[in-house]
Amino acid sequence: MKEFKIQPIKNGTVIDHIDSGKALKVIKILGIDENVSSVVSVVMHVQSSKKTYKDIVKVEDRELNPKELDKIALIAPNATINIIRDYEVVKKTKVHPPERVKGIVRCANPNCITNSRTALDTMEPVEPEFIVESVKPMRLRCVYCERELENPEEHLI
Repeated sequence: MKEFKIQPIKNGTVIDHIDSGKALKVIKILGIDENVSSVVSVVMHVQSSKKTYKDIVKVEDRELNPKELDKIALIAPNATINIIRDYEVVKKTKVHPPERVKGIVRCANPNCITNSRTALDTMEPVEPEFIVESVKPMRLRCVYCERELENPEEHLI
């Protein structure tokens, strides 16, 4: 059997230990589409050293901002972020879901003030804000209407 290896990146970010099947959601979070100009590698359902399966995303010439890291932490709380410079890992961190999530998830309650027509039309719209109730499974609670979200990835802004 022929083995296919993914070429290392010179500079950029490697997102490792993504829960199997979630790599495409990470790509969406990063806004990567057909207009991308840098090299992006996606590996899905590869065996990890822990005898489980994982996904990996490599993005050349890009480092992630804090909002992107928070979104990734919501859908892949076990992910690690490796910053690569000149083919070397210069920083390795594990994502941590924040205690509060602000402006990255939309409330599922259509009557919530964050979704209300008057809130959207005012000079100062109300930004959605959630408290992270649990990580496994990921559950968020809206600070305004108390609605719980069990699949925040479906409501990412």
